Parts: sequence; C-alpha cells; structure tokens
Amino acid sequence: MLVARFYAPGDIRLEEAPEPRPGPGELKIRVRNCSACGTDVKIHRHGHHHIAPPRVIGHEIAGEVVESGPGAAGRAEGERVQVIAAIPCGRCELCLRGRQTVCPHQESMGYHYDGGFAEYLVVPAKVSAVGGVNRVPDGVGFAEASVAEPLACVLNGQELAGVGPGDTAVIVGAGPIGCMHVRMARARGAERVFLVELNRGRLDMSARVVGPDAAIAAGETDAVQEVLRLTGGRGADVVVTAAASNRAQQDAVRMVGRGGRISFFGGLPKADPVIALDSNEVHYRELTIVGANGSSPDHNRRALELIASGAVPVADLITERLPLAEVPKAIETVAAGSAIKVTIEP
Repeated sequence: MLVARFYAPGDIRLEEAPEPRPGPGELKIRVRNCSACGTDVKIHRHGHHHIAPPRVIGHEIAGEVVESGPGAAGRAEGERVQVIAAIPCGRCELCLRGRQTVCPHQESMGYHYDGGFAEYLVVPAKVSAVGGVNRVPDGVGFAEASVAEPLACVLNGQELAGVGPGDTAVIVGAGPIGCMHVRMARARGAERVFLVELNRGRLDMSARVVGPDAAIAAGETDAVQEVLRLTGGRGADVVVTAAASNRAQQDAVRMVGRGGRISFFGGLPKADPVIALDSNEVHYRELTIVGANGSSPDHNRRALELIASGAVPVADLITERLPLAEVPKAIETVAAGSAIKVTIEP
C-alpha cells in the first residue's frame, strides 16, 4: 500500500509499505478520507517533539472497518467510521473529572501512532477503549466525516468560551477553522458573527462561503476600531482568535466588551509565545480568557451529529480533493491558504 511518511522537516516521502495487520483489540481501517490542516504544515516544516520518525502522518481520519483483531468488539466489517485524533488515557484524575482534552498522558494519531495519509491504518486498542471510533451517520460522506475532528475542536473551544444565544461574536482568522467557528457560533445562537482576516484574498474566499455579518480586512483597516464601530462602541461579547497570531490575541482584549469572553484558540509559535497584556483591562472589565486544546471523544461524536443534522454544514468548506500521491501538494496548498479545506482521498 502507499503511505506518506515524515522523516524530517522538509522530508515527507511517498513509499510502498505492507498492509498492517490488527493486533488484540485493534481495528484495521480502509482510509477513505484524511483531511489536511495547519498542523500538518507545522510538522512538515519543523517536525514535532511527539513524532519519532519515520511516521505516517495525518490525523483527520474517516474510513471503513475491514478487519478486527482478537478481542476487538463493537464494530462490524464494512462499517463507516471516524477516528479521533487526540487519545486521552481515560484513567487519570483529569479524565475521570471529564477534562480529557487536558489529559497529561494524551497521545495522538499521526504522532505517536501511524496516521491517515495511507491506504490502510490500524487503530490502537486504546482508541476504542475511550470511545474514539465513531460510526459515521447515514447521509454523511467520508470527506465530511474527516472534518468532524477539527469541528470537534471548534465545539470544545466555543463551549469553553460560552458562545451562546444573542452574542456578538468575532472570529479572527478566515481559514477552515475560522469558517467552522462562524458556523458553530450561529448554530449556538449567536446573533451576529464578524470575521476578521489579514489576507484580503482569503477573507473574500471564506466570506463568500460562510457569509459573516461583517467581513473585516485587518490589512486594510483597524479591526479593533471596526468592531467597536459595528457594536456602537460596546465591543463584542466573545472573540475567538482562530489564528496563530500574537497581534490577534492582543487585539482581542481591545475589541471585546465589558464582561466579555476571549478564546485563545490558535496557539502561538513556540519561539514567540509571549504577548503584551494589560492585566487591569481583564480585572476592571471582568474579562474571561480561556484556552482551547483539541477535543474529546464526546466532542467528536457530537460534531458528527452537528454535521448530520445540517446544523453545521462542512461539505462546501472542502474545496480541494487530492489523491494520496499528492500529499506534499496538499500541504503546500494548506500553507498557501489558496483553498478552504483540503482532503486526501487514498
């Protein structure tokens, strides 16, 4: 079978490999779609401390069960499934308290275990043990199902930030995650959703698809002042920084209103993770700032339900489909921002 293996920064090789066989408690999956994301770009450029090369990467996975290992139960051959990316241990204190997204023993598909840029993969038993293999609902395609993983992360972020009915929400970053945040905020009852993006081309491309109430080109105007103008000087109820940008996080504090909430959804580069923050703004205006780290198995299940119900459509966000042999091109396309969502179809 064909796989895409990461060996070192800048070195992803398309190779032939023997088909894997499932061991005890494991499932063998025929990968039908594995979508690409900004994290794949980071791995390609810089590697990752959790990846011991060579490793098959790709973690937004959907496919069908073709074989079960000894003791694996609950999934029939031919069943269409989606596989979680982040694998909590399910046993530590945080997991038992329902905080699986911050499990200190968390592992990941495509990092600790071979991922979905392959024709077949074996799902570790520990994934099934935490309910991480989800049936794809009828009417949901494999490509849409693969996007359930990033949508699950968006769901986690918005729950932590308390996005809800009547809110004016600002999403900073018009990539695929930003587009999903726009739609998720609407599904959760936000009254108005503004989309902010530095790159005019990306903003226009995404705004045409998700139709925010305002599309703010931060490269051409002061985004903070524009948000304040649109809200009559009050500021937004919630701001989500769906971009790896120090400036975006700093601006979020300035564009959110009194009693508002901010989600630092996009992580910052490890070489530059510190921002300037006026603590008194947080103190006197009673702001809430939260992080967001991945998703739990339950978030993945509910993301699939949101897609299946039509509450959060994702099919039209998938604007480029490429074969497995073009994984390098897919990663370049994600890096260039010339598509909204790119998916690989092995």
